[in-house]
Amino acid sequence: QILAYGAFCELSQDQSPGTAASQGDFGFKVLTSSDPAEKQKKLAAELANGRLAMMAIIGMFFQDGLTGSAWGDWALYTDSPLRAFENEIGVQPPVGFWDPLEFTKDGSRENFLRRRAVEIKHG
Repeated sequence: QILAYGAFCELSQDQSPGTAASQGDFGFKVLTSSDPAEKQKKLAAELANGRLAMMAIIGMFFQDGLTGSAWGDWALYTDSPLRAFENEIGVQPPVGFWDPLEFTKDGSRENFLRRRAVEIKHG
């Protein structure tokens, strides 16, 4: 049906140079508008939503690469070195072990305990 509609749009209009159909305007104004300001507003919204959709699909690709499923559970991602510290004091849901600067990226328990002692000592 989509291909038939596309063929209808392409073949039923005079698309000679200088006509509106040659620029892709087939007179179907449900999704756009004849008002230039309204059309600009809708185009801006379409761009913003398109960018959001692109970021969402990239996030799904990333999650699929880590967990094996785009709709997967992050609990399946057991290769993270941060899992080594999930049972420490101070780890709270929903964030879990939070290390935004990745000081514990190496997974070294000795370094973790030294940093924790320094943190407690210096407040």
